[in-house]
Amino acid sequence: MSAAPTLLADLSPLVALMRGRRAVVLAGAGCSTESGIPDYRGAEGRLRTRKPVQYGEFARSAAARRRYWARSTLGWGRMNRAEPNAAHDALAGLERTGHVTGLITQNVDGLHQRAGSLNVVELHGSLASVLCMDCGGTSRRSEMQRRLERENPDWAERVGSVEPAPDGDSDIASNHDAEFVVPACQQCAGRLKPDVVFFGENVPKSRVDECWRLVDGADLLLVVGSSLTVFSGRRFVYGAKDRGLPVAVLNLGPTRADDLAAVKVEARLGEALPRMVELLTN
Repeated sequence: MSAAPTLLADLSPLVALMRGRRAVVLAGAGCSTESGIPDYRGAEGRLRTRKPVQYGEFARSAAARRRYWARSTLGWGRMNRAEPNAAHDALAGLERTGHVTGLITQNVDGLHQRAGSLNVVELHGSLASVLCMDCGGTSRRSEMQRRLERENPDWAERVGSVEPAPDGDSDIASNHDAEFVVPACQQCAGRLKPDVVFFGENVPKSRVDECWRLVDGADLLLVVGSSLTVFSGRRFVYGAKDRGLPVAVLNLGPTRADDLAAVKVEARLGEALPRMVELLTN
């Protein structure tokens, strides 16, 4: 009985800041953890022991590509089956009521769009698409999965149970991928990668420009579910401050914007965001 009043009190400064303002949302992995998708960092913002894929290594090393696609073959099913949670639904609801004008997501799972958010920029790309690094052609990840499974029959059975990892990846023993076969591009026989921005890779300028247009059309930047450790997202906090826009943060654990935020609230997004919809629409 005591949880609801505490939550309401914690949200009051954030709701007051948002009233009468149009917010652009910068969303991170914390939005999707409640859908069963792990993030790269724990509640205190520290990288987990497992390192993310580095672009340079993936581009130059066939072994790195084989290792990635072997793990992704096992992890894709969990990502593909994930459903939007209450936080995704609430953000879509805030867009419908005009409190949110656009959403910049650092996630690559497509759950914001599936929940009904319309004005979305996928800053780091989408796992639903596969890109050829040589000819630039694209294809669907679901088709790539069929090719991977066809080239590696009984792969999942041989490896056994695995732990899920961020962004549709999975943790498997390093020696398991030695015989894994990675299909090549069907157009040019080139190297295939998920159409996402790996660590060490630049976000396309056109996509960054699209994000800035969202920031320029808003009165407030609301950060949800991101520690802002990666500069590709954190730059929009600095840009908002330069433009005179207040910054609000809703996240579990510290962020790199805590000292810049007009309001900082620590709460589970699946509880706090639906409550915000209620408070802002009543």
